[in-house]
Amino acid sequence: MPSLISVKTPPNTTPLNILMPAIQNGSTNNLRSPSPLRKRFPSPSPSNSRAKRTSEKVTIDESSLDNPDLGPFLLKLARETISSGDNPNKALDYAIRASKSFERFSGSGQELELVMSLHMLAAIYCSLGRFEEAVPVLERSIEVVDIGKGSDRALAKFSGYMQLGDTCSSMGLLDRSVWCYESGLEIQIEALGDSDPRVAETCRYLAEAHIQAMQFDEAENLCKKILEIHREHGHSASLEEAADRRLMALVYEAKGDYESALEHLVLASMVMIANGQENEVASIDVSIGNIYMSLCRFDEAIFSYQKGLTVFKATRGEDHLSVASIFIRLADLYYRIGKLRESKSYCENALRVYAKPAPATAPEEVANGLTEISAIYEALNEHEEALKLLQKAMKLLEDTPGYHSTIAGIEAQMGVMLYVVGRYGEARSSFESAVVKLRASGESKSAFFGIVLNQMGLACLQLYRINEATELFEEARGVLEQECGSCHLDTLGVYSNLAATYDALGRVEDAIEILEYILKVREEKLGTANPDIDDEKKRLAELLKETGRARNRKGKSLENLLDSNSNRVKKEVTKRRSGFSFRT
Repeated sequence: MPSLISVKTPPNTTPLNILMPAIQNGSTNNLRSPSPLRKRFPSPSPSNSRAKRTSEKVTIDESSLDNPDLGPFLLKLARETISSGDNPNKALDYAIRASKSFERFSGSGQELELVMSLHMLAAIYCSLGRFEEAVPVLERSIEVVDIGKGSDRALAKFSGYMQLGDTCSSMGLLDRSVWCYESGLEIQIEALGDSDPRVAETCRYLAEAHIQAMQFDEAENLCKKILEIHREHGHSASLEEAADRRLMALVYEAKGDYESALEHLVLASMVMIANGQENEVASIDVSIGNIYMSLCRFDEAIFSYQKGLTVFKATRGEDHLSVASIFIRLADLYYRIGKLRESKSYCENALRVYAKPAPATAPEEVANGLTEISAIYEALNEHEEALKLLQKAMKLLEDTPGYHSTIAGIEAQMGVMLYVVGRYGEARSSFESAVVKLRASGESKSAFFGIVLNQMGLACLQLYRINEATELFEEARGVLEQECGSCHLDTLGVYSNLAATYDALGRVEDAIEILEYILKVREEKLGTANPDIDDEKKRLAELLKETGRARNRKGKSLENLLDSNSNRVKKEVTKRRSGFSFRT
C-alpha cells in the first residue's frame, strides 16, 4: 500500500519539504504524532515564491480521470516534484488532479490512497501560505475514513486530525487546534492503549497546545500522564523524560508554583549533564535563572544566566538570538533590583544582536525579542523608544500568517503607552485595531479581549466619546464576568469605569447600583477600613446625596470624571506592566 502522509505544516525552508513516513497495510507501528518539539509557524516572505498565491487556475480534463491508474501516477509525480524542490505550483497541480482521480474510485478500495493525496495536497497549500484552502481538504480526508475497517484507517484519521490541528494553529485558531489534537489522541489511545510511548509523544504535543492556549491545568494533567508512561516503561533518566520535565516546569512556572518548577528543572539538568548535552544544560540554566528571579533570589539568577550566556557565546556565537535572549533577562533582572544603567546597557547589547541577526533567523523570533525589550524601556519611562521597538516588531509580523493575535497584543501594548503619554486619539486607534484582530481570530471571549475593551473605553473618555465608552465598558463587563467572575479585580475595575460613565450620562440609579455592589465585594475581600475602597465610598456618598435633591441635581462634570479615570488608569498601567508585555 502506498505511504500515507502525516506531516506538520512545513517550516520556513526554501525547498518544499514534506515528510512521508512509510506505513504498512494493517500495521499500527507508526501511529505516532508529529514531532512535539516547539512549533514554528511558516513565515513566507513576500519575495519568496512559496508565499505567492498562484493566479493560475488548474484546469482538469474530467474524462482523463476515468483511468484508475491515473491517480497513483499523478501522486508519484507530485512526490517527485516535491523532492526535487521544483515549482510547488506544479506539485499542487499534480496533487489536485490525483485527489480528483482517487475521489472517483474511492468506493473501490482506494480510500487510503485518496486520504494520502488529500494530506499531500493540504501540506502543499500550507507551504504556500494558503491555510484556508488546506482546512476543507483535511476535513474531507477525515470524513472519508471509517476507522472500523482496520488499524490503517485509524492511522489515516489520526494523521488527518494532527495535520488539521497544525494548520489551525498556524491560522491562530488555538481552540480548534486543541480540539483536533484531542480527537487524534482519542483515536491513538483506542488503537494503541493509553500507556504506549507513542501516546506520550502525542500527549506532549497536546500539552504544548494547551500551554499556547493558556490552559495550564489541562497541560499539567497531560504532563503527569507522560511522566507516568515513562516510569511504566523504565525510561526514567532518559532524554525524553528530561524534555517532558522541562515542559512540566514551564506549566508550574506559569501557574506560579516556582518550587515545583525548580525541582523538575534540576532533575532535567542532571539527565542532560549525564548525557553530555551541553547546549541543553545551558538552556535549562536560563530557565532556572527565570525561576530564581521569580523567587527574588537575584544573585542565584545572575549566576545561572551567566553560565548559560558563556556556553551560548562559545557554541553558537555572539550574534545568536539565544545570546540576545539572555541579555534581555539580565536587563529585566537589573531593572528589578534598581540598577537602571546596567539594565539599559543589556538592552542595548540585545538590540545590537537583533539589528544584525544570523542568516535564516525567523522574523517572529526577532519581533518577540523587540517586544520584550520594549517592555523594559516602558518600565524605564522611555516610552518613545519603546513605541519605536513595537512598531518594528509589528512590521516584521504583518505579512506573517498565523500572527494576528500576536500583532493585536502588540497594538494593545502600544495603546497603553500612547494613553500614558497623552496621545489619546492614537491610543484609541491602536486599541480599535487590536479589537478587530482579536474578533477575527476568534478570541472575543477571552479575558485579554475584555481588558483591551476596557482600555479602549478609557481612551474614548479622554476624547469625550462617552456613549462609545459606555458600549465598550458594557461589552468588557460581559466578557470578564464570563471569563473571570464578577468578583475578579479586572471585572471590578470595569464596573467602576462603567459606574462613572453612567453617572456622566445621568443614569444615576444604575451608577449607584454598580457602586454598591463594588463596595460590598471590596469590603468582603479587603475589610471596611481598607483605604483602597475610599474612592468608591466617596463617589457613592455623593450620588446618594444628589438623589435626595433631584431637582437641583448637578451631574458630575466630565472634567472631574476624566481626571479621576486618568489618574486611576495610569496607576493601573504601572501596576500591570507585565500584563501588557506579550511574550510569544
